[in-house]
Amino acid sequence: MDDKKFAENVIKDQKILNEIKKEISNVVIGQEKVINGFLRALLSDGNVLVEGVPGLAKTLIVRALSRVMGCGFSRIQFTPDLLPTDIIGITAYEREKGFYVLKGPIFGNFILADEINRAPPKVQSALLECMQEKQVTIGKETFPMPLPFFILATQNPLEQLGVYPLPEAQVDRFLFKIDIGYPNLKEEQIILNNNITTNKFENFSLKPKMSAEKILEMQDNVKKIYLDKKIEKYIVQIIDATRNPDKYKIKLGPYIEWGASPRASIGLFIASKAEALMQGKTFVTPQYVKEVAYDVLRHRVILNYEAQSENIKVDDVISEILARVPVP
Repeated sequence: MDDKKFAENVIKDQKILNEIKKEISNVVIGQEKVINGFLRALLSDGNVLVEGVPGLAKTLIVRALSRVMGCGFSRIQFTPDLLPTDIIGITAYEREKGFYVLKGPIFGNFILADEINRAPPKVQSALLECMQEKQVTIGKETFPMPLPFFILATQNPLEQLGVYPLPEAQVDRFLFKIDIGYPNLKEEQIILNNNITTNKFENFSLKPKMSAEKILEMQDNVKKIYLDKKIEKYIVQIIDATRNPDKYKIKLGPYIEWGASPRASIGLFIASKAEALMQGKTFVTPQYVKEVAYDVLRHRVILNYEAQSENIKVDDVISEILARVPVP
């Protein structure tokens, strides 16, 4: 494919993505940054960990996204008594049929893993294996996941009892961590008349704007976005600044317990390409890297107890790193 044809395809993709955002806005009020984050992750073929108090439309956004994308949606409510077989499926036996496989709810395109921190470690590991390997073993058979395969896991920051916090090594497998905040006054007033408590989801009549095949095509286009060697170096320096803050004169450096892993470099690399496609561009700029840096690094830069006691947030550290690392 020549450069001109590819540029035309990217513009077409941008128009479709804008239509998708417009369609979702019919049911989801506000939360534009969150929706953009979900779309970026989907285009990057990554998964998302979302944190926010109950009632901020996390489930609604995923349902709306799956409907508009023309894909199947599956919701798993995680509880302390859940077993791995409850999500991946089991091998069953009937006299007439013999042994056969009953697939679990994980077999879908868009999976909402609700309150993942309520599930015991075995169940969390089973879900993360599906994310990483894109396949599941039930009995003696291995089944590929349907593509596209997109997991959005939520955790409630309020609960302390009956929860099993995800270990850092497992959290690292999510491409993004997105924080959902409260709507503003104007948005909340609109929500009073447009909510799924007083209206059925079907009443919003969301129209599919895409298909599974088109999503896979877009994911392929993201990989073809050009990223210059200078931008590569910029990405690596941002990650290096999380590990060696003194080298870059980061004042908040003493609050960093652990820097970001190599997955962070890969995350910035692919997510900045997804941002370029969403902007209708065939190349990555430093600004696109900055745009995705918070979602990629938020769960990968681990702060110490001193930071917690002084109310230093990880986003503050990321902001200083982006301000200090020289832009090419």
